[in-house]
Amino acid sequence: MPESNFVDYIRIFCRSGKGGAGSAHLHREKYVPKGGPDGGDGGRGGHIYIRGNRNFWTLLHLRYHKHIHAGNGKPGSSDTKTGADGEDVTIDVPLGTLVRNEQTHEIIAEVTAHDDRKILIPGGRGGQGNVHFKSSTNRTPRYAQPGEQGSEVHLIFELKVLADVGLVGFPNAGKSTLLSVMSAARPKIADYAFTTLEPSIGIVNYKDNLSFVMADIPGIIEGASEGKGLGIRFLRHIERNSALLFLISADSPDINREYRILLTELEQYNPELLDKKRVLAITKSDLLDEELRQEISSDLPTIPWIFISAITRYNIDNLKDLIWQQLI
Repeated sequence: MPESNFVDYIRIFCRSGKGGAGSAHLHREKYVPKGGPDGGDGGRGGHIYIRGNRNFWTLLHLRYHKHIHAGNGKPGSSDTKTGADGEDVTIDVPLGTLVRNEQTHEIIAEVTAHDDRKILIPGGRGGQGNVHFKSSTNRTPRYAQPGEQGSEVHLIFELKVLADVGLVGFPNAGKSTLLSVMSAARPKIADYAFTTLEPSIGIVNYKDNLSFVMADIPGIIEGASEGKGLGIRFLRHIERNSALLFLISADSPDINREYRILLTELEQYNPELLDKKRVLAITKSDLLDEELRQEISSDLPTIPWIFISAITRYNIDNLKDLIWQQLI
């Protein structure tokens, strides 16, 4: 089975540059045999930056760069010349990437905008030259500061998909089919569970040249927040969505129960997800006649809901209207 190109979690060892040593040089020239100190400062070590890049959609490119090192600063020299700074390293990542310290789990940086650039690990400071240590009691200091060591740390890069609307539902609820109908995205579609193994994103065109971004999140099962099925691997992608579109099939024996299970899994993973606006779409509604729709309608959750069919495109335009109302 070919390896997926979608990588949303990766561990990287990063080391910033060491600062250059200060110079302990004493000024000497033909008629100045005992000049004072003129040692320059060392250059700082290279920083490691993270930068958002909207042209990336996966962390795949980092799979082949598991060790990232910035350059060391150069030592200072005579005539109070400062050494060159170490070469910085910039890591380009997709928008929505979060970086945390693997050991402490502390969030170090998060990028959500194109060209947003932040320091992940600062380089070591350059040492001061002996010119800084001259005093009334020590006119010719013969020592200087060494450069500061760089930092070494294992970092976790975690991508959370940025989208206006996230599709939430059990496997085979019709999420991929709906995304393919509403946008130009072409996710894998088949009549079995867990067809979708990675998030798919599509841009949905709305009225008056407006649009919104929709993400198909792999199916959730009961116990997903505890690691069952695809587990929490994909639940984190829902955190970035402005609104959630719950999809439950019309042939479900209990739509209300399925909705509550989905809601419980989101709550157990992150209670803040319940603060997002929600819409319920009953998919595959071409299987229902008007009498069945009225019967089901009497026992639906108290959130905006709509009957749809991606195959026949029934109510798709009305669904767009309903979603847009939640986004404005």
